[in-house]
Amino acid sequence: MRFSGAALAAGLQLPTAALASHGSQKPLGDDRLDSTPATKGGKQPNIVFILTDDQDLHMNSLDYVPLIKKHLLDEGTLYKRHYCTTAICCPARVSLLTGQQAHNTNVTDVNPPHGGYPKFINQGLNNNYLPIWLQEAGYNTYYTGKLFNAHTVENYNSPYPAGWNGSDFLLDPYTYNYLNSSFQRNQDPPKSYEGFHSVDVLAEKSLGFVDEAVRADGPFFLGIAPVAPHSNVESNTLGDDMGDDWGNLPDIEEFAKFGPPVPAKRHEHLFKDVKIPRTPNFNPDKPTGANWVRLRKKLNQENIDYNDHFYRQRLRTLQSVDELVASVVERLEEHGVLDNTYIFYTTDNGYHISQHRLNPGKECGFEEDINIPLIIRGPGVAKGVVSEIVTTHVDLAPTILNIAGLPHRADFDGEAIPLSQKDIEDTVKTRHEHVTVEFWGFSVSEGGKLFDEDEERLTLNNTYKGLRIIGRGYNFYYAVWCNNEHELYDLSTDPYQINNLLHPATTKPKTLLGVEFHKVIARLDSLLFVLKSCKGRTCVRPWEALHPQGNVANLHDALGKRFDVFYEQQQKKVRFDRCELGYIVDAEGPQFERDGVVYKAGAEGGYKRGGISWSEWT
Repeated sequence: MRFSGAALAAGLQLPTAALASHGSQKPLGDDRLDSTPATKGGKQPNIVFILTDDQDLHMNSLDYVPLIKKHLLDEGTLYKRHYCTTAICCPARVSLLTGQQAHNTNVTDVNPPHGGYPKFINQGLNNNYLPIWLQEAGYNTYYTGKLFNAHTVENYNSPYPAGWNGSDFLLDPYTYNYLNSSFQRNQDPPKSYEGFHSVDVLAEKSLGFVDEAVRADGPFFLGIAPVAPHSNVESNTLGDDMGDDWGNLPDIEEFAKFGPPVPAKRHEHLFKDVKIPRTPNFNPDKPTGANWVRLRKKLNQENIDYNDHFYRQRLRTLQSVDELVASVVERLEEHGVLDNTYIFYTTDNGYHISQHRLNPGKECGFEEDINIPLIIRGPGVAKGVVSEIVTTHVDLAPTILNIAGLPHRADFDGEAIPLSQKDIEDTVKTRHEHVTVEFWGFSVSEGGKLFDEDEERLTLNNTYKGLRIIGRGYNFYYAVWCNNEHELYDLSTDPYQINNLLHPATTKPKTLLGVEFHKVIARLDSLLFVLKSCKGRTCVRPWEALHPQGNVANLHDALGKRFDVFYEQQQKKVRFDRCELGYIVDAEGPQFERDGVVYKAGAEGGYKRGGISWSEWT
């Protein structure tokens, strides 16, 4: 049921006062972080989780949110090497709430048949995700804002999302319409907030849930998910099934109108001279990347001017989020619970605008799309610290359960993030150094205009598997696309990912990390081979799957000469048999669990120049 803005005006009180004041295989076991952080008075801590939509790190969005700096960055830790594992909304959010990679949730898209809320339900995840586990531990759970894509005004109650004591969800097809949103509270019918800015509506609902949570008996979890700074989308689809026919996909222009995000009127005048940072990968003279990205034409000046405007609109829209964060922190403080509350601030995925000649969007494996903000403040969390440990979205559910005093789950594909300065320092040498990156389907250009007559809104063939690995003396991104093109960037010398070392036109270095170039590639490919279908502990400790004796813990260890034959000749290579729009195993080439080999120690403590199958070992 939808109502006009005028009909709701009397019932909606925007936070004007607040605004005015701000201008698997097995459990991880003993090697995981299992120390529950300190809490005030021995009480279970509260948790507030703020999840923005498409917020960048690499275009410096955090430089334009002074209240977030004051309340979160200065009072907590920024994890500068935090990564999403699938750079699109719904799969990233499902991974975040389940602690599992998208290849394990099999929610790999924003719409059916491969994604969206209906896929989440069909996969049986509605009864096996974060709020359910927290409720079992005595937490009261609340959520407001965007949950998943294809969660609509028609399917919101079939079934209702489980696990929430109180909820007020943004619903499709109005989720991305900043001035015409629809929310659905608890089990009430949807209501329209036409004429009100979506983030302001959300801010009021968030404060209401803080009040409700404090009145209730017990600790609480509150999820707050503003749509900013996602593009504005006027849509007439209800998360319809997109189908699997590559040649017969619906015309996206027929059901969605894209444009820049829409800021609140009080922020429209800000940042008038700001432009996208002109980094070396901004609209480069020479093509970069692989597959369809390398075919991109250079953007013309009209396109660049539009993209700068799009960027400014993102910054303006984030000002409402900045105010929301401050109002929530202040409300927690008014209630006297701030000191016993952890606050997480992150986003589902990153964003690019003009880097690599790409128009506004995400869905790629570049740093702009996968390396994203994560800030945590709370009891025992280091203040004003920037951490360089590698963390991912699948680490967040384990972290939250650890805070709540719950045991680690065997089906988690991540591990708890260290929060105190001591824990961060203690885990530097033992924590995982990799990120599993994966994507299926197509890429979307979200700018309102297409400036080249040959450009399409949808780009197909955007299925790939990637590996991000950052260790002592190395910093790589390695990927295999579904057309079997390869990418490798050495970010130690090429931080903007301009020079694909595996492109046929590139002169390859003779050596890397002190060994022949191809030897490093063989190790990276084997690591990706394990990770692209891993489950549980293997996702966190993949080198153990290749070397069960435990004598290889990182890339340096794996480069030992005695392993050359194993990696270069015996192990299967990552490849695809065909491109698909979703996770279909028989399209994804050899699988480690079925086809892979492990290195086996010799009977007298030496090493055989060979391996045995993973299935035989396990």
